[in-house]
Amino acid sequence: MKLELAGIRLPLQPFTLEVEATLTAAASGICGPSGAGKTSLLELIAGLRRPTAGRVSLDGETLTDIRSDARGVVLPARHRRIGYVPQDGALFPHLSVRGNLLYGRRDGDAPAAVIEVLGLGPLLDRSIRQLSGGERRRVALGRALAAGPRLLLLDEPLSGLDSALRERVLEHLRMVRDELGVPMLYVSHDLTELAALCTQLLVIERGRVVAHGPAAELLVPRPGFGLRATER
Repeated sequence: MKLELAGIRLPLQPFTLEVEATLTAAASGICGPSGAGKTSLLELIAGLRRPTAGRVSLDGETLTDIRSDARGVVLPARHRRIGYVPQDGALFPHLSVRGNLLYGRRDGDAPAAVIEVLGLGPLLDRSIRQLSGGERRRVALGRALAAGPRLLLLDEPLSGLDSALRERVLEHLRMVRDELGVPMLYVSHDLTELAALCTQLLVIERGRVVAHGPAAELLVPRPGFGLRATER
């Protein structure tokens, strides 16, 4: 996977998101303080936001290309083959687990490999309202994967879960990375999660990239936010 973000500019409040980076790892982490622009960056990559300038390309295919005169192209989100799991999961409560997994698929059942890796078999006929927090996270992940994405965007996928559930879902995410081979961008405030899953890291503060490189080098504990790379 090669995701190129070149000259990205997206006005936010009270700053402008400006990103220049290339991400190539099987799992890349995006971290930084609350309100730094992390979710906005995911939405831009997914095609849900249009920047005022910049280029986004995935494996050589241009997804967004906005010139300084505001002309350009933005490939619609539905054509990008990018799976996006927002913080709340956005599941459909009126559908069963199976119905949620099939939502957006054009034909056939949900891929057996996705069901097996995420352990969703026993849940297929259950209502979303009957699921625990960890089960809901797995179903949201499964729905994104069932569409066959070439890239998965995860926004704080373990927030609100207790430590036992966090570790169980994290193990499923490692299986998605290693067994299904789906590359991912993983937004989190939790440095333990990032260290357990990601090999590349992008650190954003107030819309600016303050560090970008191997996670093993950047995830160095220190007082405060916990990243050596934020000391400038």
